[in-house]
Amino acid sequence: QELIEAERKAKILFQEIEKQKIVQPGKTEKQLNTEVFELAFSLFGIKKYWHKRIVRSGKNTLLPYKENPPNLTIEADDILFFDFGPVFDDWEADVGKTYVVGDNEQKLKLKKDVELAWHEGKSFYQKNKETITASEFYAYTVNLAKKYGWEYGNHHCGHLIGNFPHETILGEDETNYIHPNNTEPMSNKDILGNERFWIYEIHFVDTKLQIGGFFEQLVS
Repeated sequence: QELIEAERKAKILFQEIEKQKIVQPGKTEKQLNTEVFELAFSLFGIKKYWHKRIVRSGKNTLLPYKENPPNLTIEADDILFFDFGPVFDDWEADVGKTYVVGDNEQKLKLKKDVELAWHEGKSFYQKNKETITASEFYAYTVNLAKKYGWEYGNHHCGHLIGNFPHETILGEDETNYIHPNNTEPMSNKDILGNERFWIYEIHFVDTKLQIGGFFEQLVS
């Protein structure tokens, strides 16, 4: 319940981002990141994030989480995504979403596709959650990218989430990721014997067009 509530608040933050129309060309990624941080603080008093806050635009949208590319300025006809991990009352949220500035058809399609694919993946997971392994779910997600006409942009498609700081408590082992090398059933308990909760990530890219789209939420 605490994780669901944390995610609910994170979604409210995104609704406010849209309502206040803070995604505008001419701002740098860093500037937009700071504005969202200030908005989160004014809404919920959040100062704590369990992972680095990401705003990626243009060609930076090709890059997965671990990269630290140069700070770009949002262009008039651009695509960008957010990846934020706010902590609410010591419970982690992790929500990512794509935005398009302008009316470029391919970019709008990519934004739409990552969300459609995420919901398709969630439905597949929920039908098979008792038996599916992380590696099987990763392979399914890579095929989803092909189905929608994109490439898959990351070496995993999700991870565990929980009580802050879950990374310190559970470690950074591949068994905590929806990773091709993780052959454990996703329904297995964690190392402490607790139920595991998963964040599912969709990151589709087109390396020729140099664009990427990202969407993530709690899937458990």
